[in-house]
Amino acid sequence: MTALDTTAVRERPAGTGDADRSDRSDRSAEAAQAAPSSAQSFRDAMAQLAAPVSVITALDPDGRRRGFTASSVSSVSLDPPLILAGVALTSSCHATLTTTPEFVVNVLGAQHRDLARRFATQDVDRFAGGGFDAWEGSGTPYLPDAALLMRCRTARIVRAGDHDLVLATPVEFRHGTADIAPLLWYRRGFHTARPHGA
Repeated sequence: MTALDTTAVRERPAGTGDADRSDRSDRSAEAAQAAPSSAQSFRDAMAQLAAPVSVITALDPDGRRRGFTASSVSSVSLDPPLILAGVALTSSCHATLTTTPEFVVNVLGAQHRDLARRFATQDVDRFAGGGFDAWEGSGTPYLPDAALLMRCRTARIVRAGDHDLVLATPVEFRHGTADIAPLLWYRRGFHTARPHGA
């Protein structure tokens, strides 16, 4: 391969060197503009994406309740039905969520801001505030007044950088009342969506 590359350089027509160097410089500049300049610039860009806030709950192998606040829950497939939940490799709930056979996505409403903050705080008893029940038949904790509940069975775990993506099949839904305003995470803060003109 080296011999071929060397031959190609020797046989380049005279006068093309400067043009080639200029072309390479242009491509390098374009690549630099396209690539994220830093982790912070990536965070700043992602902060512009409004996302619904959920608390994901499960039982660990010892039957203890575990949960964390998540904004990385989304639908993936209609046939078969699949959702995705992302969990950081460094999360205190990583081992539980990536080994449990089932979990519950508790989609939060505007009234759950304090709960969302608590489930995002390290080294506290996140369930100390109460308000959770146990799902019949499995014991998985859930929030009865959530805007939406999805009981999910884990289907597959996919490693993606510094997160694991948990693909799961929703097996049961419970809807809250229609007047619950959704809680959103946007620009590093909690917000509430309202109908236009309300």
